[in-house]
Amino acid sequence: MADRTPLPLWSRIGAPLVVLAVALVIGSGVIHGSHQTLSQHASAIERVVRCPSCIDVSVADSDESTAIAVRHEIVRDLQDGRTSGQIEQTLVSQYGPTILLEPPDSGGFALIWIIPVVLGAGALAGVLVLFVRRSRQFASLRAAAPVEET
Repeated sequence: MADRTPLPLWSRIGAPLVVLAVALVIGSGVIHGSHQTLSQHASAIERVVRCPSCIDVSVADSDESTAIAVRHEIVRDLQDGRTSGQIEQTLVSQYGPTILLEPPDSGGFALIWIIPVVLGAGALAGVLVLFVRRSRQFASLRAAAPVEET
């Protein structure tokens, strides 16, 4: 029989992690060599811009005249060399913040996650302090109680 020595720990854990990292990088498109065409870039913006005369429909999915006008404006702005952010800002200034199907991050997103964590940690600390105090009080009561002999 062949003597099989186990692989070192770093190779048993490291190799799958390297494969996973490479798969994630390739799947994310980070290494994608070609740039977006003008129509692909316009289409990406059109999917996040709401039709001004529709309810919760993107300009990419609407055939309304206002949606067509916004699509033409997006293409014109891209041809002029403007970025996605600049185009979205222009549309927001013209139509208001509701023009975007995905509203811009206002910076308060972190508070949504931080406040419950802080409150939960505070509540846990309060309960811990309460238990420690009560256990000390019970210990002192037991020590002070007379022991009855039978």
